[in-house]
Amino acid sequence: MNRKLAATLAVAAILAAALYLIPIPQRGLVGPDEPRYASIARHMAESGNWITPVLWGEPWFEKPAMLFWLGAIGHVVGLESYARVPVVLLSLGFLAFFIATVRKAFGVRTAVAATCVLGTSAGWVAYADAAVFDAPLTACTSAALLCLLPWVQNPDDRNRRCLVPFGALLGLGVLCKGLVAPTVALFALTPLIFQQPRRVLDLLSHRSLLPFAGVCLPWYLACYWRNGTVFVEEFIVRHHLERFLSSSLEHGQPWWFFGPVLLVFLLPWTPLLLGLGRDALWSEPRQRFLTAWALGTLAFFSLSVNKLPAYILPSIPPLAVLLGIQWRQEPRRGLLLAAAGTLLMVPLAGTLIAPALADGISRAWDGLQPRSLATGLGAGLGAASLAALAALKAGRSWAIPAVGAVAALALTLLKLQTYPPASRLAGTREFYLEHQSRMEQACLGDVRRHVAYGFRHYGRDTIPDCAAQPRAFRIEGDPPQIVRHDPRQEKEPELR
Repeated sequence: MNRKLAATLAVAAILAAALYLIPIPQRGLVGPDEPRYASIARHMAESGNWITPVLWGEPWFEKPAMLFWLGAIGHVVGLESYARVPVVLLSLGFLAFFIATVRKAFGVRTAVAATCVLGTSAGWVAYADAAVFDAPLTACTSAALLCLLPWVQNPDDRNRRCLVPFGALLGLGVLCKGLVAPTVALFALTPLIFQQPRRVLDLLSHRSLLPFAGVCLPWYLACYWRNGTVFVEEFIVRHHLERFLSSSLEHGQPWWFFGPVLLVFLLPWTPLLLGLGRDALWSEPRQRFLTAWALGTLAFFSLSVNKLPAYILPSIPPLAVLLGIQWRQEPRRGLLLAAAGTLLMVPLAGTLIAPALADGISRAWDGLQPRSLATGLGAGLGAASLAALAALKAGRSWAIPAVGAVAALALTLLKLQTYPPASRLAGTREFYLEHQSRMEQACLGDVRRHVAYGFRHYGRDTIPDCAAQPRAFRIEGDPPQIVRHDPRQEKEPELR
């Protein structure tokens, strides 16, 4: 290994640690999902029941077991952030796999550029350390599809060997989020199958089906064996079919919802999309495969009635590769300067993220102070100027990594700025620790869902609802506060 490469790898490792690992202790579990998933993982580790997910004493079948297994392993080895650290390590491991696989397929320059784009894109950074299913799903499904690149280019006997890891990794994707993984793979492979239908025989051969079934079927069969049809009804019917077709889950959004989400998820690299041409998107089978993967994911989830931003995270890795290919073919400094300019918004985002997580983006804007806006714009101007200088001065091969290094530093500072207030506003860890001495005498009153779930997690489900079990203190309000409990409040509904 030459000294330049060694220095580059050392810098990349330091930036990755700063961006993904160092900020983790700065926040607790936020939102309604992380406390529930962490509680299930903790129960798995402590009970020894690694088959049936159990949430606060009841079987819970909304999602498969992969995330819970990761969190349970983290709990067993004694990690404080046991639900989040394994997701971060999986995300970093995928980035290492990503650069190695893309390098083998498209060369070093494309691989380095694509990995910089993916590793510092807003969507990937946002979910890579979150205790939710989307980063593990994206990592496993994307790794499976990347394994197919040699076979997509040439389906000879040697390249058919990649069907084995494809099947196994796709099986892990099914353990992450059910049928989403094979659906993404189907859309990615549709143009290839349409042009060469016989390729289906390879995909349905023992090379892919046996490892796929060997990885995912044991848990599904065991969970069905233990729980019966309720598992199928809840997991398949309600959280697959109804989530796609019905508005009963209250996540309905218009068909165009994921267009703006995608533009935000790709920041700061969104301007580079304007440079994507036909040669990068469609000139050879592997590029058509990547394009179908990205656009198929976007189209499929746009058809769903229920939409959450993270659904389209699997479209980011193929887009990163396509942007790397485009930069290798025709680098456009003007678009890279525009990408550097978007870092102007990073400090401003730091003032909005915490209240947006707690109250929604519209209410976050309502609370923005002119002084915070001026400070954020000043810091953003510094980051954007440094990135623009890097875009202009770095050589063609190093321009994207240079801007990516500035972006990694800016995003690290963003996390360090945002995580403490996000933990207070959208989580309950700090509140719980501050009032821990009174928690044995407290009950939950009129609080929002993420507050109730957070207290149930940190209190190990020992804090009851005040309506069911009144106690001396009552947790209520938005933001929550702890007050002396007035039993007369529980009688009000009966008097109306």
